[in-house]
Amino acid sequence: MSDQNLAHDAELDCVGLYCPMPIAKTKEEIENIEVGQVLKVEADDPAAEEDISRWAKRAGHEVLGLEKSENIITFWIRRNK
Repeated sequence: MSDQNLAHDAELDCVGLYCPMPIAKTKEEIENIEVGQVLKVEADDPAAEEDISRWAKRAGHEVLGLEKSENIITFWIRRNK
C-alpha cells in the first residue's frame, strides 16, 4: 500500500515521538475529524507501523495507505465511527 497523493483532511506529525505518544496523539487527533475523513500521520518510531495499524483496526478505522520513506512511516487513516 503506497500512495503519496492520497487525499487527506488533517495531518499529524509524530516524528521524534516514541511509544506510546504516536498512538496516543493519533487517537486524540482522529476525534477531531469527521467520520469519513482521512488523517495523515507521519512517525519515525519503528514500533508505530504495527502499533498504529493494529490500533486502527481494533478501533474500527481503516488504514487506506502506508508508506515508508527512509525512516518516516506515513499512514492515511479513515475515521469510520
